[in-house]
Amino acid sequence: MGHDTVETPNLSFGRGGQPGRGTPYAQYVRLEELHSLQHPRSKEPAELSFIVTTQVMELLFGLLRHEWTIARGALREDDLPTALAALRRGTHVQDVLVESWDLLATMTPQEFNSFRALFGEASGFQSSAFLQLEFLLGNKNAALLRMYEGVPGTLAELAEALRSPGLYNEALALLARRGLAPRPEPSEQRYQPSEEVAAAWRRVYTEAEFADLRPLGEGLLDVAERVTRWRQRHLLAVKRTMGGKPGSGGSSGLAWLRRSAEQDVFPELWTIRDSL
Repeated sequence: MGHDTVETPNLSFGRGGQPGRGTPYAQYVRLEELHSLQHPRSKEPAELSFIVTTQVMELLFGLLRHEWTIARGALREDDLPTALAALRRGTHVQDVLVESWDLLATMTPQEFNSFRALFGEASGFQSSAFLQLEFLLGNKNAALLRMYEGVPGTLAELAEALRSPGLYNEALALLARRGLAPRPEPSEQRYQPSEEVAAAWRRVYTEAEFADLRPLGEGLLDVAERVTRWRQRHLLAVKRTMGGKPGSGGSSGLAWLRRSAEQDVFPELWTIRDSL
């Protein structure tokens, strides 16, 4: 009803309205297809865990994008209950994502090295679903779109995400409509913190007139905290499994992950804690 459109899976049904053979459960979740998507390239048993965990993370990225897109659209319409409900559902998805690293964290360097060369330059940094989440968080970087120049559909989708306001931008636009902050300008650049925005959030937390906006601040902070947890767990899993080697996609590995883990999401919500 006016919120951002969220795409749903395209189920192709055959005669009788059934997508295939098997039980109704198998048909609904595409069970046979789902369990046919894992193709290890080595005889190392740990490789299957690596593939399954990666695929589960990708599905969860898509689910999280679904929730954040709903939240963004609701904020645009000043619908706080819908936005907060979507953010809350999203935090549960984030919790599962963070815990997913447990499936990979104990992989030994010998186990990982036994199949690492077989996936070549493939890297999680090439995930378009993950990049969608980064853009929604305000971590925009147009240079990353070059990876998708050979995939026009994905490139167009990411270019639109780059141009569109992120989740935090819509929250700040809501604050602007309440007379608290300047309206954010559309930008394809990484979000930069400002004292004006910090002052706006400070008023939300200290003035009774804006008390209804405090759950939004806390909901966004719940999201931000879990993003940091994800990054920290990623850093530790890589550090334990492959140490300081360069990433398979050409990244600086640990150095890049460490910088990312130290970068606050929705920064003003953190900095105002000093003065509350």
